[in-house]
Amino acid sequence: MINKAIGAALLSACLNVQAAPLSNRQVVLEFIHLAFTEKQLRPAFERYVAPSYIQHNPNAPDGTVAAIQFLEGFQQQFPDARYDVQRVASEDDLVFVHVHARTSADDPGIAVVDIFRLENGRIAEHWDVLQPVPEKSVSAHPLF
Repeated sequence: MINKAIGAALLSACLNVQAAPLSNRQVVLEFIHLAFTEKQLRPAFERYVAPSYIQHNPNAPDGTVAAIQFLEGFQQQFPDARYDVQRVASEDDLVFVHVHARTSADDPGIAVVDIFRLENGRIAEHWDVLQPVPEKSVSAHPLF
């Protein structure tokens, strides 16, 4: 039987253990899940995005408040939109995500490559490249 002093010390140590910080890859995947699968944009941005967020998409503004407003409009217009991650790669402060994005179940969608730069465990910058999914392909290789 563990004596009371050792038991108290073990309990104290367990309660004071802090979770290891998330990897950049985990931050991005958790952000995507919360923002686009759970459609909880505000909590996702509050938790995972830096207040000084820089957006390189020419159709979207900088800053978290503006990004949330922009994406809320999209989610309201397309409530059945899907954002299915196909591949993820990361290097240093960058995370690359290959996504099949669709506005509805019958939409062939677009292939998206999102690039996120993280700073201090938060998304600080974003780029994206979009390509419509074609009905037919010259090559026999799918986009996903």
